Amino acid sequence: MKKITKQTYLDWYKDMLFWRKFEDKLASVYIQQKVRGFLHLYNGQEAILAGALHAMDLSKDKMITAYRNHVQPIGMGEDPKRVMAELFGKVTGTSKGMGGSMHIFSKEFRFYGGHGIVGGQIPLGAGLAFGDKYNNTGGVTLTCFGDGAARQGSLHEAFNLAMLWKLPVIFICENNGYAMGTSVDRTANHSDIWKLGLGYEMPCGPVDAMNPIKVAEAVDEALQRARRGDGPTFLEMKTYRYRGHSMSDAQKYRTKDEVEEYKKIDPITQVLDIIKEKKYASSDEIAAIDKEVKSLVKECEQFAEDSPYPDPQQMYDMVYEQEDYPFIS
Repeated sequence: MKKITKQTYLDWYKDMLFWRKFEDKLASVYIQQKVRGFLHLYNGQEAILAGALHAMDLSKDKMITAYRNHVQPIGMGEDPKRVMAELFGKVTGTSKGMGGSMHIFSKEFRFYGGHGIVGGQIPLGAGLAFGDKYNNTGGVTLTCFGDGAARQGSLHEAFNLAMLWKLPVIFICENNGYAMGTSVDRTANHSDIWKLGLGYEMPCGPVDAMNPIKVAEAVDEALQRARRGDGPTFLEMKTYRYRGHSMSDAQKYRTKDEVEEYKKIDPITQVLDIIKEKKYASSDEIAAIDKEVKSLVKECEQFAEDSPYPDPQQMYDMVYEQEDYPFIS
């Protein structure tokens, strides 16, 4: 794994802050009905992406996840303006406005969605890994899902074949405590989701996912295992979301005190505290980063606002019968 340096911390702070403010802006424009449908925000879970990206080889590794999927493609290299435009339903978006909030996709940067069906991405992630093994690319697929999706039958089928065929895949459960509004304690006999890997003799374990260093170390170990040909790993990333399941969530299943308690271990604050403690940046330099992030988010919003909606004819252009269908190779 790359060494964690002063620059790593500064990059983590800027990136995680940008992802947080990007999502905050989406919440704001959603209320104005500029973003339609469902909207699921990543606030609080940023350390998972920051840590994973530090360990990944972005020239060949892939990622697939569920519908809380706006910032992951940005982290992997996609233009955030195009992601914002996709959420606005504009033709300049990553899928020309046809995917929307729950279906962000970027083939160029090996981000394979964005899936609305709970747990539907788990076997797809195993399939992507099968492709890498078959073609001997050396790539590894990070397959992310929530604690609710961990209760789906497709997980067990994917786990079984991944171990049988020693696929280069890392299964990552982003356990934020709630499947929509149902706590983990109410969805199974025990709350240690990582133990699901034991039945398949899959290397598995819990990770403090409010800390990007812990995430990076766990993902790096799993990547090395996969690249050696030793197969998959299952990591339970213990995290927390500060906003509701979606924008329509009244959050009656938890107290404000609980949320505030978890904000004490906010991953962005943790990184910023280290930057200040080690004097990696002055107050003015931190303020400059904050200002730059604010400006970048504004640029994304303006780009999305100014972009046109797709022509109605586009509905008939993107069909499988089309010989040059743009989204499959």
